[in-house]
Amino acid sequence: MDRDARHPREDLRRRFDRVDRQVAGRMARWGTVGLRVALGIVFIWFGLLKPLGLSPAEPLVLATVSWMPLFSPNAWLAVIGWWEVAIGVTFLFRSTLRIAVALLFLQMVGAFMPLVILADVTFQPGRAPYAPTMEGQYIIKNLVIIAAALVLGGTVRGRARPGAEDPRAAGDEKAR
Repeated sequence: MDRDARHPREDLRRRFDRVDRQVAGRMARWGTVGLRVALGIVFIWFGLLKPLGLSPAEPLVLATVSWMPLFSPNAWLAVIGWWEVAIGVTFLFRSTLRIAVALLFLQMVGAFMPLVILADVTFQPGRAPYAPTMEGQYIIKNLVIIAAALVLGGTVRGRARPGAEDPRAAGDEKAR
């Protein structure tokens, strides 16, 4: 193929690369902010439902905390709800992101407890651990929230500037 025939394709490739870099740059700039706000909204919203008696997760939470000392199950429900509100509020501000991640990881210990102590509720009969019920799926999806928290936690020391050289791209074997 001659050089002139490749030129339009190369021009198209350069244009695509330019647009791709712009889109990726905007995603890098706004993605972590969007993720913090989304987590904040979800935790505040779902957290408030618990003390207000409007949470569809209430029966599951009450059954999970029924053995816990110090408070009644309904009091634990309120504590967990306000804890989630605190997680949500701290996700909204970059300065409290470390607190948000710490509170979230503590909360997740309790969030996964029904998979163990209420397996009859969280898995289909005779199909644990590979076939969760709707309640089990509700709990297991928290893995995505944990991954999101890890991504956000990775930004607390400052984020690399868009366009900054990635040491892996420069062939630095130590960075790999």
